[in-house]
Amino acid sequence: MLRTGTADLPLHGGKAPRWLFQRMVSLADAITEVVVVEKGEDEVLRLLADPLRFQAFSCVLGFDWHSSGTTTVVMGAMREALADNENVAIAGGKGRQSLNALKEITGIADRMDLSPSPLVYASRLTAKVDNALVQDSYSLYHHTIAVTSSGHWAVVQQGLSHSRSWARRYHWIDGPGLDFVVEPHAGMFGSPQPEVLDMTHREVGDARNASVDLVNDAIHEHRSDYIVRRRGQSLLDDYTDGSDHIVLPAGINWNGVRAAYDRGVENYEELIAVRGVGPSTVRALALISELVHGTPLSWSDPLKFTFAVGGKDGVPYPVDRKAMDETTDFIREGIERAKVGDRDRLRALERLRKYLPPELASTA
Repeated sequence: MLRTGTADLPLHGGKAPRWLFQRMVSLADAITEVVVVEKGEDEVLRLLADPLRFQAFSCVLGFDWHSSGTTTVVMGAMREALADNENVAIAGGKGRQSLNALKEITGIADRMDLSPSPLVYASRLTAKVDNALVQDSYSLYHHTIAVTSSGHWAVVQQGLSHSRSWARRYHWIDGPGLDFVVEPHAGMFGSPQPEVLDMTHREVGDARNASVDLVNDAIHEHRSDYIVRRRGQSLLDDYTDGSDHIVLPAGINWNGVRAAYDRGVENYEELIAVRGVGPSTVRALALISELVHGTPLSWSDPLKFTFAVGGKDGVPYPVDRKAMDETTDFIREGIERAKVGDRDRLRALERLRKYLPPELASTA
């Protein structure tokens, strides 16, 4: 059954209380370990990549504020909880910490004896797609990538609206069917927007191909035909009867277009991987390809998994510190017993699940 609805993620200032955050770290550590013991390390990635499970996870950890902080605080707690974990690690974070992701990935790869190149590429390209290919008026300010010792990964990142009032969360997961530029998301969380240029839509493959062709046809040498002048719009008289107008975004990086031309990019993924090919350039190539070649674009929001969930500021009730600590201890004791062959306590957790209401059991 498709679960849809709406979700607003307002921007909230301040920080999670220290007493809560430290308990979140401890409980996140215990839950992660039991997931690894029971279902393997890659199940942690599936947990983070599913918007429904992620939101439920944040509530289990005691962070039930329905806001942008759900993403940043939960991933911050997971990052700290997994700092010394041999199976799963997290790089990146909020603001400036997100800029350290590539360096941290290299450290994680060394520790887990992995090649850092595929992980660095995934980190860079997921950020590029959500900033440049999905033009939904949200700019990324939080980027985290979870890596397992098997070399698989999941990405959770969040964007800030231009009004600086709302946030949108993007979920990714590595897998054999992943195409970075064709409907790649595991899910999104946020409020739908009325008009979004979505260059990842499955039906705009012709526009993606045309963008590559324009670059390889040395469009940068004819940029004066396309640049919008301050006093009005440019007419593409060379390609139309004069009745069509086009407004291109300011700040097109023609050096980036030239770099792509010099490289001889063969497909759209290679094109957007070029440094300097950002939102304005992607949009310009898309608009020109539509006008010149008639390739249709998608202006519908790719948001697929949106839903209303959770309370805020102690609603429906404040965090029970004692219960949270006891739950953490229960799980940890179960993990230690499981390591020596006694899995009764972990089986007890599974047996408790059948007593949940059906609507909760489906996401537990």
